[in-house]
Amino acid sequence: MISYWDPDMINSDFIWRIPGLPPPETKDICVEHDIEIPMPDGVILLADRYYPRGGEDRPLILIRSPYGRRGLNEFNSRLLAGYGFQVLIQSCRGTFGSGGKFDPFRQERADGLATVNWMKKQEWFPGIFGTFGSSYLGYVQWAIAKDAGPELKAMVVMFSCSILGLHHYQGGSFTLEDALLWTYLNFTENRLLFELPPEKMLEMPPRPPPEVERALNSLPLRDLDKIACGREIEFWQNLLKYTPDDEYWKPADHSRAVAEVKANVLLIGGWYDIFLPWQIKDYITLCEAGNKPHLIVGPWTHVAIDPIILREAVAWLRYHLLGDQQCKPRSPVRLFVMGVDEWRDYPGWPLPEYQPMRWCLQPRGGLAPELPPESPPDRYRYDPRDPTPTIGGPRLVDAGPRDNRPLESRPDVLTYTSPPLKEELEVIGGVKAELYAKSSLKCTDFFVRICDLHPSGESINICDGIISVKPGRPPLEEGGFIHVVFELWPTAYKFRRGHCIRVQVSSGAHPRYARNTGSCEPLSTASKLFVAENEIYHDPRHPSAVILPARFLK
Repeated sequence: MISYWDPDMINSDFIWRIPGLPPPETKDICVEHDIEIPMPDGVILLADRYYPRGGEDRPLILIRSPYGRRGLNEFNSRLLAGYGFQVLIQSCRGTFGSGGKFDPFRQERADGLATVNWMKKQEWFPGIFGTFGSSYLGYVQWAIAKDAGPELKAMVVMFSCSILGLHHYQGGSFTLEDALLWTYLNFTENRLLFELPPEKMLEMPPRPPPEVERALNSLPLRDLDKIACGREIEFWQNLLKYTPDDEYWKPADHSRAVAEVKANVLLIGGWYDIFLPWQIKDYITLCEAGNKPHLIVGPWTHVAIDPIILREAVAWLRYHLLGDQQCKPRSPVRLFVMGVDEWRDYPGWPLPEYQPMRWCLQPRGGLAPELPPESPPDRYRYDPRDPTPTIGGPRLVDAGPRDNRPLESRPDVLTYTSPPLKEELEVIGGVKAELYAKSSLKCTDFFVRICDLHPSGESINICDGIISVKPGRPPLEEGGFIHVVFELWPTAYKFRRGHCIRVQVSSGAHPRYARNTGSCEPLSTASKLFVAENEIYHDPRHPSAVILPARFLK
């Protein structure tokens, strides 16, 4: 197997030259490779163990990953060992040398708990341990957290949530791009890219590979794995086959166990991360159950490598596992407020000082806190043969804030813009959209995005969300109206004086979300394309709006 890792780089002082990280306890790290860990069914999972020389009894950190034990995982393992921990990094079933078949999301509780039980019997087990990891590596922590025992003292869950896999259906719409790209990276030889060193990962092209892009523009979806990967992938077929309420996903949903977790939990996320809404729900669940988690949300996308993240994670683990009082955590919630670009500390989430403020869509493309006057609806035509594209936002590639002017110039995108703000407006919390609409079809989508319109003309996306309309969901109201209320991504943003709030309304964001064909056919096989003639209402009886947790600043 080809390895892209340069051992000389990882064994150099590169790790310790990252700005903002405190000096390590030691740079003398011992490593044991390919430790065999038996599962109850006889399958062997492989792991590596890192520890500071002479520190065989130090607190242990468990990392479980489907992305190999080199690359970023080796980097993090050596980093944590340098700060005084033992680290056990294990390859998940069916990945990078571990036996068995990789069945994403559904095996991690059983395999994780078996690993914990094995770990506790080793002579080097110190009696306490923590967990650490991002994305899938965060999800596997939730899979074991409730039943790992009192020895589990600390968790660092980054850019992840307790329902990974189920997130692929957002508002009833399928997250096509992220799901197919993840399938491509995990079920082809391209998984070797996970062994790239961190700085090489940052050099990866911002677009999906050509074969994935080709697939993203094809129908039906059941054939996309063959176009992108060259063969049928069982995981891809199951993603399309089973909806979130199917029994198939029950082993992958650990959200009901979050309330019973007793460990000290640090959650780190990003305003443009694909898992942020569910991560915040995990935080709220912990708080309501009496746990005292901490939440940090920065200006990051899902693939974020930032010294702040590492510094906060190391401090959390050192405080809770080593008793290092110099690493005592700050306030329970730490947020990066975009627009003003500053970190702030808060006692919790949501923030009571930011109350819901309705900004109603107005005739002639206006936006204001007042109810709209009597006015005819706005109309647009959504053609799935030329689906409304996506620009930026929470994605795996080409993510984050972008200038949306090319998108807003399309005839299938409506825009509603406030007058220039006379006072600064801060928006911090969960955002919602409420639409009164009509469609010529029984099946269509509605996508809403909030942007900051700068005096320069740039329109920068802040947050967005989508909802899929199906026959009877929601039921038609008198007059044939559809009334939908749905959540957008949470945010923390300050609109500057002189800037405008802009709201986009459209019927898709392709390929981030699968195009709605308008045919009401099953997701997997849909191929007939029907044009939707959609209407958005804004009058006193049908006040379409966005609801912002906001306050004006004098």
